[in-house]
Amino acid sequence: MSSIAKLNAATVDLDPPLAALDLAALRANTADLVRRANGMPIRVASKSVRCRAVLEEVLGSGLTASGGFRGIMSYSLLEAIWLARHGARDILMGYPSVHREAIAELGEDETLRESITLMVDDPVQLDLIKTAVGSDRVRPRVCLDVDAALRIGPLHLGPRRSPIRTPDQAARLARAARDRGFDVVGLMTYEGQIAGLSDKQAAVRLVKRLSATDIDKRRAQVIDAVRSVVGDLQIVNSGGTGSIEVSIASSGVTEVTSGSGLYMPALFDDYRSFTPHPALYFAQPVVRRPAPGFATVFSGGYIASGPAGASRLPKPMWPNGLKLLGMEGAGEVQTPLSGPGAGSLAIGDRVWFRHAKAGELCERFDNVHIVDSDGTRTTVPTYRGEGKNFG
Repeated sequence: MSSIAKLNAATVDLDPPLAALDLAALRANTADLVRRANGMPIRVASKSVRCRAVLEEVLGSGLTASGGFRGIMSYSLLEAIWLARHGARDILMGYPSVHREAIAELGEDETLRESITLMVDDPVQLDLIKTAVGSDRVRPRVCLDVDAALRIGPLHLGPRRSPIRTPDQAARLARAARDRGFDVVGLMTYEGQIAGLSDKQAAVRLVKRLSATDIDKRRAQVIDAVRSVVGDLQIVNSGGTGSIEVSIASSGVTEVTSGSGLYMPALFDDYRSFTPHPALYFAQPVVRRPAPGFATVFSGGYIASGPAGASRLPKPMWPNGLKLLGMEGAGEVQTPLSGPGAGSLAIGDRVWFRHAKAGELCERFDNVHIVDSDGTRTTVPTYRGEGKNFG
């Protein structure tokens, strides 16, 4: 039985819209990530999961470490505090935070301070943190975000993240953090131009090779520069789902990050370096037949973040032979479909889709129905279902 057929059978008594997760596919993806990491710990990017039960499946009930996975990369300090209150003890912020109330809460709680490492790339952030903490006796843990984009002349290939790029810049920031009473414990380099682009085209593969050579050399220099100021580092974080092999081959890296690799959304379909096992789907009901050869489902306009375009649209998966209309796409309250499969759909039937990205789908649903290999269904809340919206 195919993955979607299994999910459909296990949820046949439920009214869509609904989201369902194939547990066997999730576990196949976790095993493949561990294989690809080849012994290096994998930090789970929570933004690409947004479901505490799935984080527990991967990291254990303590949300800290299990198998080849160790720690969480959080996207919000409020989220990190919430996860720490549920037991997580190794949380690295993936992005800077200026939420003063959350920073103050961190400063007042020793367990939170020991469990959460803040991300910084500017002395102004350090000053804001110290002001919000309100005590010179508190030494927050910080990690330095170092720009990993590839620059060729005026071209900037990669995410616009940190202003810290050179060894001297990193050393100055490390010195500023140390002198302001912070414990500098790590570095992060996220090479999105490697991790976030499929390797189907030769030009992209060339950019990836150039990027890997550039960041490997520059990262080593940055590590040495920062160590000369603060000593040994506990964390040197790198990569994403699409660049694990590159990251583990780099000198000095202590861990890699992956989150989307658990669900394997549609954006990963064209990678050649691994075989995705799509795990998370959503179903919408057919509500009308506007013309022969067309069927319209309720809602469905779950557009992924990133540059607007076809790659950010949900992908109809079942029945086979469905496609979105070029003039309408996926809509806020209805999504018309065409193609060979549309003519056989009746009002009340289901259409199954995949989201273009991973955890963002969980912002649309209160629950995810997890289906085991034998068809057993367990319903768990998403972040949204637990009343949490971290932005």
